[in-house]
Amino acid sequence: MKFISGLAFLATAPTFVVQNVAAFQPSSALFSSQSARLSVARSMADEKKKIVVIGNGMVGQRFMENMIDLDKENKSSLATFCEEKRAAYNRVKLTSYFETLDPSDLSMTSEFKADGTTAWYEDNGVEIFLNDKAVSMDTETKTIIGESGKTMNYDVAVLATGSFPFVPPIPGHKRPGVFVYRTIEDLEAMLAYAKENNVKSAAVIGGGLLGLEAAKAVADMNVESHIIEFAPILMCRQIDQGGHDALVGKIEAMGLKVHCGARTESIVGTDGSTDNESAAPVSALKFSNEGWDDLDVQMVVVSAGIKPRDELARQAGIAVGERGGVVVDDQLRTSAKDVYAIGEIALVNNFIYGLIAPGYDMAGVASKIVAEDLGYDLALDSTPAFTGADLSTKLKLLGCDVASFGVNQPGPDDTDVSEMVWNDSHSGVYRKLIFNKAGTKLRGGILVGDAEDYTKLHKLTTSEQEIENPALLLAPTSTRGAAEEEEEEISTDPNSIVCSCNDVSRGTIAAAVAELGIDGATMPILKKCTRAGTGCGGCEPQVKAILSQELTKLGGSLSTHMCEHFPYSRQELMMKIRLEEDLTSVDSFDKILAKYGHGDGCETCKPVVGSILASLINDMILGEGLYALQDTNDRSLANMQRGGTYSVVPRAAGGEISPDQLIALGAAAKKYGLYSKVTGAQRIDLFGAAKSQLPDIWEDLGNAGMESGHAYGKALRTVKSCVGSTWCRYGVQDSVSFAIRVENRYKGIRSPHKMKSGVSGCIRECAEAVGKDFGMIATENGYNLYVGGNGGANPVQAELLATDIDEDTVLKYLDRYLMYYILTADRLERTAPWQRKLPSGKNGGGPIEHLKEVIIEDSLGLNNELDQRMNHLVASYHDEWADVVKDPEKRKLFKQFVNTDEVQERDEM
Repeated sequence: MKFISGLAFLATAPTFVVQNVAAFQPSSALFSSQSARLSVARSMADEKKKIVVIGNGMVGQRFMENMIDLDKENKSSLATFCEEKRAAYNRVKLTSYFETLDPSDLSMTSEFKADGTTAWYEDNGVEIFLNDKAVSMDTETKTIIGESGKTMNYDVAVLATGSFPFVPPIPGHKRPGVFVYRTIEDLEAMLAYAKENNVKSAAVIGGGLLGLEAAKAVADMNVESHIIEFAPILMCRQIDQGGHDALVGKIEAMGLKVHCGARTESIVGTDGSTDNESAAPVSALKFSNEGWDDLDVQMVVVSAGIKPRDELARQAGIAVGERGGVVVDDQLRTSAKDVYAIGEIALVNNFIYGLIAPGYDMAGVASKIVAEDLGYDLALDSTPAFTGADLSTKLKLLGCDVASFGVNQPGPDDTDVSEMVWNDSHSGVYRKLIFNKAGTKLRGGILVGDAEDYTKLHKLTTSEQEIENPALLLAPTSTRGAAEEEEEEISTDPNSIVCSCNDVSRGTIAAAVAELGIDGATMPILKKCTRAGTGCGGCEPQVKAILSQELTKLGGSLSTHMCEHFPYSRQELMMKIRLEEDLTSVDSFDKILAKYGHGDGCETCKPVVGSILASLINDMILGEGLYALQDTNDRSLANMQRGGTYSVVPRAAGGEISPDQLIALGAAAKKYGLYSKVTGAQRIDLFGAAKSQLPDIWEDLGNAGMESGHAYGKALRTVKSCVGSTWCRYGVQDSVSFAIRVENRYKGIRSPHKMKSGVSGCIRECAEAVGKDFGMIATENGYNLYVGGNGGANPVQAELLATDIDEDTVLKYLDRYLMYYILTADRLERTAPWQRKLPSGKNGGGPIEHLKEVIIEDSLGLNNELDQRMNHLVASYHDEWADVVKDPEKRKLFKQFVNTDEVQERDEM
């Protein structure tokens, strides 16, 4: 079985290429250093058909890889022009560039060399001309001339020049500070401008797929990001109003601002000019909407659509559409002999396809047609043809799943329609499924916030399978047992297609795993050699699951490394750190990275290490060397809410609160204009605070004896209680006092995930203790202790660990249970799934028997360590907000502006 040596993607990029033409010297050492095989191949070039691909984007690269696979007798040679300074890279995942700032992480083939090429081109005898835009084409003499003067003769030419960003003719669009979002160089230019000009706020014009990606890029620069959309909703081609509302909620919760229905009149300069004549940098956007104020921004990113790059085709006299795009037939042939067009430049039945999957399909059709013209018999049942494509897609935009498939917005004349809608505004999940009128056939849908079952639903729209109960498809997977759903979706049929972008079957993936072996079969390598998961990325969970299953068959297991910087899971890294005799050798991220990892770290491993340090050492998380490890909420010591404001959540242990504290809360709410709410966690939360207000608010509350409720951290949130024997005639124990004791013992302790608890004063269970991570239910003789439950979207009932034990024994067992969880759970793993994965007891009985053996019987000899570590955490507790309030340097972290105490109110549009 043969696997592809490289990785490919969309042909929608500008024009791309294999040796750097800026330094093109026919006699240079670049040529003399090439392999003997490549030299032989070039000496025989005149005997082969010359195929020149104009554009080395994702689709152009895919075409070349297809040709190499099909041209088994080496009847052709390949060359490609590339306008950029580096070879093909994954433009779909452009925003991930900020994670490492390493272009090689986006490469379609392998690591970039200093000259911008990769080993793939030399290994496969492909000539690539970097920094060289094809500027002239003669279809009579079959020649192509590059901007460098390089002239290439061709037998077959493939136009894969893609598209360029459409920039509306808004006055001021040529100012310094206005950018487009298309290439790595665009991102680097934006980053440099933002740094050099101290950009605090930027606007992204365009609320489609690319616009939202650009908005994420701006946010990743730590710049306030405003999304400006002319249409009344975001992504109007993919989602409807309900999907828009859910998506906006997710986006604004991240601190971005959305302005729909915006009619941008001009881009204003720092000199106040609103025309194209002034070269003053950007200072604001002006709108023609009645009553709208100017939006103060220092940078503008335009991502308002694309236009096909058909200028070369026009110069060559090749037929183009009225609104652009090269006209092609079903075999992707243009009006010129032996010239094809694929990707975003190809106009198919008067339609431009801007997604990756159709581009790959075009590359597949064109390569087969060219191969047959070379004389290969591909034994095809019919002539390959591209007559259209499924525009279904699943994306993760700004961290939110968004998918649309099939007939997702039926027209007014479509009468065979019935709809079902799930709209959970609290969790930001919106799902609309479109059925036929009889409800027996799924026709399409829109998924926002939860698209885990996209693959299954999409397959139902393309199959003839009748649906017995359509309502069973509507609920999000998170509400119906995600593990079971995942198993249903992954077919064991080797012929079933897993990756629709690249037409990769389960059998291909399984065979690749078998050939790579236990040591070689990693997710990145599997994706490169099969192409599965390298398109839109929607099938990655299925590919990963199949990899895990196939490795298990081989006697291996899937790597649990937390990220590329640490070859360990959280559990493994925790083990190494806790076994260090001298904790000062591992008391910072830099020390841990130097000892157990490599590189610079990322947004995955930094919070994990920060959590481990908090769980073992328990220093103030905003201290030196720790602040940068925290996520957004921990850095702010508050949960960011919709619109970029923050919540204030004081602790109310056991739900108990004094009259003076109630008065202080009311006074703070009135003083700072905050919304107040009594929550289900038996606390009073305040909402709507600006970050700069938080220290002052907490100073007022601290004066009333209130402390942080740690609602922002992966820590104990609350211990809920009923009123117990003090007030309730059914109560058999003082549940309020015990709940306060429990909460005060474990408050502030950082764990892999948030934890909640409850204490019920009798078996009537008013505190819902068995729906918590740990809970106690009073009996006549003490308490029954339950562990490993949780509520929420996928509730799990806690299991009984011990019966009729007194309060001190409850705390002793809880100390050990929680510390065992903290030391051995995976990243962001709740107690319930962690507990389910534990081994069974020696005599059976499942994980709960194992816990009894470890915690009560000390079967692993860990209890002394567990007790000591918990006692350290309890003894080293500190109220994080009290620390901030009394520390002027820490208070500065919450200032809106570094050089002034003045604040600017949020703009409301």
